[in-house]
Amino acid sequence: MTTPDQFASVRYLVDDVQAAIDFYTTHLGFTLRSHPAPAFADVTRGPLRLLLSGPATSGARATPSDLGVGGNRIHLIVDDLDTETHRLSSAGLAFSSAVVSGPGGRQILLADPTGNLIELFEPAR
Repeated sequence: MTTPDQFASVRYLVDDVQAAIDFYTTHLGFTLRSHPAPAFADVTRGPLRLLLSGPATSGARATPSDLGVGGNRIHLIVDDLDTETHRLSSAGLAFSSAVVSGPGGRQILLADPTGNLIELFEPAR
C-alpha cells in the first residue's frame, strides 16, 4: 500500500502516447514526469500520476478485450468552469457533454485524443 504522501496513479490506455503527452501538458497543466519508451509515459498534476500506456505496453495487454468501457474518468477541480471551458474551446478542443449543474457544483466532460474522459469540476460556492 502506498503512503499518503505518494502519488495516486491512474492508468489510461492511449492510442498515441505522444499525442496524450501533448494534450495533458498543453491543455490541463500536467507535467511530464518520464517517457522512457515510445509506448509509455507518465505525467503528474499535484498528487495525481497519470500513466499513459500505449498498445504495446504490458498494462494495455493485460486488459481483457471484452471489458466494456465504464463511466470512469479523472476528476480535476477548477476555480472557474466557464473560464476553463472558454480557454479549452479557444484551443480547438471539443467537449463530450454540456455543463451539468447539481447541488455539489458544476461539471463538464472532455475527452483526450483516445477518448478517455476528464471531468472538469467547479465546486458549489
